[in-house]
Amino acid sequence: MKTGSIITYLSGCVLLTIPIMIWNAILVDRLPKAYSDENFWKDIPPIIVYGENTFRILAFVLPVFMPLNIATPSQMTGLVIYLVGALAYFSAWAAQLFFPQSAWSTSLMGFLAPAYTPLLWLTGIGLIGDSFFFPAPYRSWVYITIAFLFVAFHCLHTWLVYLRTFPPIHGNLE
Repeated sequence: MKTGSIITYLSGCVLLTIPIMIWNAILVDRLPKAYSDENFWKDIPPIIVYGENTFRILAFVLPVFMPLNIATPSQMTGLVIYLVGALAYFSAWAAQLFFPQSAWSTSLMGFLAPAYTPLLWLTGIGLIGDSFFFPAPYRSWVYITIAFLFVAFHCLHTWLVYLRTFPPIHGNLE
């Protein structure tokens, strides 16, 4: 394969994002109302929206330029982290899809699970990708930092939606 061809880029680490994107596209409309576009993006401060979307774009575009190889111990570790992370992510969604009123799904940790579990599979991608298709230095910690920043903004965003959806109950002071 000639470096720089479209096939080269489509055969890279971007392949690892495809199951996640397909899952999201197929099931997003089945999530509880709190996660609907009209509710989820309502009244979110612009700094959070811009931060989340900037780091989301970077986290999903960079794998296009990273070869998919599983040859080194670090890449094997990355594959395990990716698979565990994808399973955790799909499980977090499944809880919201099938048990939306459960104690887990309505708890802060359960509600935020679809927002924080991507850090696992994104970290896996960062460890699997150990170079670029073009001559530029690659450091896994840079990609993992971008993934962390995306997840941090995404969790802050989801936390604000959680507070709006499940406002704290204050005891009766009478």
